[in-house]
Amino acid sequence: MKIHFYGLGLLAALFCLSASAAEFNRASVQHKLANAEKGHPAQLRRKDLTGLDLSGLDFRNADLWGSDLRNANLSNSDLSGLNLDLTVMSKINLSGANLSNVSIFGVHMGGANLSNANLTGSRFIANLDRSNLSHANLSNANWGVDMKNQPMGLMRVSLNNANLSGANLSDANLNRALMRHANLSGSVLKNTVLFGVDLSGADLTDADLSGADLSESKLEDADFTGANLAGTRFGGIKDKSVLKGLISSKNLEAAIFE
Repeated sequence: MKIHFYGLGLLAALFCLSASAAEFNRASVQHKLANAEKGHPAQLRRKDLTGLDLSGLDFRNADLWGSDLRNANLSNSDLSGLNLDLTVMSKINLSGANLSNVSIFGVHMGGANLSNANLTGSRFIANLDRSNLSHANLSNANWGVDMKNQPMGLMRVSLNNANLSGANLSDANLNRALMRHANLSGSVLKNTVLFGVDLSGADLTDADLSGADLSESKLEDADFTGANLAGTRFGGIKDKSVLKGLISSKNLEAAIFE
């Protein structure tokens, strides 16, 4: 039986509900962080931190696994290198935060604010539908499906209706992601792996897709007006008419249709 990864978000919520009901505020979290060390992290695991203003804090020596961060403000905070699997982060504010090399697996982040966030080298398998990732840095991020490790069915990142305008996704892996009606206008997708991605209705106007691999992707009504298609691979696309704005794209003659 296949289990969709969204169910893991519910599992995370149950973890949080089972945690001891301790009261936290910004000051108590700051106190824990100030006394934390790499080998003795601040214990915030499975804690209820909903709605707290935790902006600008350094969480690198914290254990936030399974915590409830719904509606919390962690803008401009440093969470680099953390394992945030099974946390609850719907409508979280992570704008300008450092999330480089983090792991976020089985998490619901619908409506999250990740604008201008540093997501380089991160590993996400999460629901980010309707999230704001405008001008975020996802270079070298691995948000693609690991086809060798699917014990519960196909688990993949979901970015439907997400705002990725102006984002840097160069050299990132987003194979088989769901990106229906995503806004990727003006984004940088140089050498990005977009194999098998559902980009139906996506806005790719003025995006730099040079060297990107769009083979086997769903591109119905995707808009390529002004996009740079130098070396872009469109493997499996037999009918170019489904691609909107193709005639107005840049370097179309250098695109690869197989």
